[in-house]
Amino acid sequence: MTDDVWPLVHAERAALIGDLARLDDEQWRRPSLCAGWTVHDVLAHLVDNARATRLGFLAGLVRARFDFDRLNTRGVERERGATPAETLDRFRRAAPRTSAPPAPLDSRLVEELVHGEDIRRPLGLTRSYPPRAVERALRLQARTPVAFGGAKELLSRVRITATDTGLALGAGPEAEGPALSLLLAVTGRAAVLEDLRGPGTAVLSAGA
Repeated sequence: MTDDVWPLVHAERAALIGDLARLDDEQWRRPSLCAGWTVHDVLAHLVDNARATRLGFLAGLVRARFDFDRLNTRGVERERGATPAETLDRFRRAAPRTSAPPAPLDSRLVEELVHGEDIRRPLGLTRSYPPRAVERALRLQARTPVAFGGAKELLSRVRITATDTGLALGAGPEAEGPALSLLLAVTGRAAVLEDLRGPGTAVLSAGA
């Protein structure tokens, strides 16, 4: 069943709330792995994601003239509180929700994992993610076109192999590394390329 993703999503939201409860002002202002966004901005984006509904997303996309970047920017502006504490409280209240935009439900898991790392890595925070959650997110990226935030076309040019779980996806020269690093690499996070090895890493680097 597709809706069994929600316990995984809710666990990730709860873990992030716990990690962020102790940040100081400088940490909230720190640049995230998501280009142009601070840690605070990424959290506001996660609030927007958690509150998204099918109709609300479509209405917002029309208002943004079908520009996903503009849509995301407006969402951050809308959900970013006057203080990080206010934004964190909004995330805490939105965390139990099970609403989503018109996309595969596993995309909610991709959002939580990838943006969780966008926040954690610059802060030096680590989390031991459930392997099945990371694999599930990778499988979705492998079958989702780039135009919809996936890596289907990229993985037609490179084969990725997770050294910790054994999952292998794609075709072409191989890139090996931890499943989480592969997930971040196929979503364009160049900072994790040093975790990978093999000739396919160059392909991932070109796409980052």
